[in-house]
Amino acid sequence: MKTIAQSINTIISRKPFLAELLAEGIINISSLARKIKPELEDLLRKPVQNGAVVMALNRFIPQTDLQTTLRIRKIFNKIGDIIVRSNLSAICFRNSASLFERQLEIIHMAITRNELFYTFAQGVYESTMVISSIIADECKKIMKEEAMINQSHDLSAITLKLPVENISEPGIYYFILQNIAWEGINIMEVISTSNEFTIVVQRQDVDNAFRVLNSILKLSI
Repeated sequence: MKTIAQSINTIISRKPFLAELLAEGIINISSLARKIKPELEDLLRKPVQNGAVVMALNRFIPQTDLQTTLRIRKIFNKIGDIIVRSNLSAICFRNSASLFERQLEIIHMAITRNELFYTFAQGVYESTMVISSIIADECKKIMKEEAMINQSHDLSAITLKLPVENISEPGIYYFILQNIAWEGINIMEVISTSNEFTIVVQRQDVDNAFRVLNSILKLSI
């Protein structure tokens, strides 16, 4: 029969980075004990006392998840330059049969001007363009027959060039977004490819976001 300690190890192993937060002492142990108690009782098939869960959590040694964190930090030590683009707009439209055709018009306009920033993300029901603000009015004219959902201006994009190892290591994006969230920075859009990760933020947040991301590059192994 499993012990409380063994069952806690099973639960925490399913939750990436929870062990790291435990090790750093930034989780309220009593609150965590109450949260995982129902799952723990399901595993043990018997009721357990909250105090026993707290005691087991205090004794927990998170070795596996800390090894995962070290692997992630090694990847972040290989990140290339941080690229910042300013004066951007994000415009979201409801998907339609004609949206893609009008998107092609914008692409043809954008590729003739190398200084422009343009990206297009298509979801199930809506699509968003992130573009240089200088062509926002032109884009809206092209899309005038489409249903606009919302628009945001005065944005900046920050791009990280990730090493190829990032695609096989879980938690890379979590690590980035966790650090951004802890600083209270609102992310307007997220754009990613295999080896690039871009966040779009409001102009007033770009300096703080850059500082946070730059600090990731200085992580020691």
